[in-house]
Amino acid sequence: MKTLHLETRRHVHGAGVQVLHLVAGLRAMGDDAILMAPEDSDVLATADSRGIPTIPLLFHGEADFGFVRRFKARIEDEKPDIVHLHSRRGADTLGLLAAWRSDVPTVLTRRVDTPEPGFIARIKYGRCDRVIAVSDGIRDVLIGEGIPPDQVVTIHSAIDAEAMPFDCPDPGAARRAFDLPDDALVVAMVAQFVDRKGHDLLLDVLPRVVAAEPRTRVVLFGDGPRRKAIAEQIDRERLRDRVRLPGFRKDLVELLQCCDLLVHPARSEGLGVALLEAAGAGLPVVATRVGGTPEAVVDGRTGLLVEPGDLDALADALVRLLGDADLRQRMGAEGRAWVKVERSVPVMVRRNRAVYESVLADRARRS
Repeated sequence: MKTLHLETRRHVHGAGVQVLHLVAGLRAMGDDAILMAPEDSDVLATADSRGIPTIPLLFHGEADFGFVRRFKARIEDEKPDIVHLHSRRGADTLGLLAAWRSDVPTVLTRRVDTPEPGFIARIKYGRCDRVIAVSDGIRDVLIGEGIPPDQVVTIHSAIDAEAMPFDCPDPGAARRAFDLPDDALVVAMVAQFVDRKGHDLLLDVLPRVVAAEPRTRVVLFGDGPRRKAIAEQIDRERLRDRVRLPGFRKDLVELLQCCDLLVHPARSEGLGVALLEAAGAGLPVVATRVGGTPEAVVDGRTGLLVEPGDLDALADALVRLLGDADLRQRMGAEGRAWVKVERSVPVMVRRNRAVYESVLADRARRS
């Protein structure tokens, strides 16, 4: 089977990693899977470095209407059995229009739970043979927007937990990397700096957490448009000695396993790959019960879930885990075991391929 995958994001984190896992996994199964991405993107460079066949595309953003013509020409040149669109940054509009005009079976992956107006969703997704939601929470949103249930399939995001180290070889590594005390209890957060991720909510409860556990330190990995505002909040609340902002780190996995827990106080979330990565690294998680997070954190087993906006519950959950090393260890070990079985890359790849086969069978019956 030949599949053509479009990813219009430029950076390799979150969704970009999922696309690379999928394309590489399909090729390992013997399929002819090709990745198309912006010519100057990290996604394309990373795929090239891993031996994944790529096609660079000129892409100037969601208002680049010439992209429809260019992508359609590529589809007609490659003649794939399936086109799989992986991003909302133009792939779900311009890319979808090009695929629809080419009359090629098309699958689109939806990774966020942000609702769209129903009439727009029905027009857009009505042009897809299938929509893949990365969580049941997202699937419910799509069905609520009027997309037929039999058109939407849930395939959870995955991580390669087998390739992730479990034991921290140097417990002081994360502390030295960020100039933290040797006895610090390190709370990590891995998320783009946007409002829905809830960095500000974590900072709101941090004084209460520190009062209960003075060794607490927080490391906010990532970048984004609200980074400056969060830095200003840190200064305003005199938390500079408690919080670090290291940006994106290529050695995140190595650093993460040497932290003590991960927090994700999101206001909304499609699934949260960082939650799976934390589980793979053996870290317990404190997260809000929104969108797909209950599908990435097993409450009471791999972490603790709290209701969104309940700052007292968020603070209490953090204090509970920070104050109980045995509980952190048990939840971390169970999270590692759970993610290796329930959220593995091979399972994700096979389920995507099953969707392709179903789409082609439906097309054959209609022809």
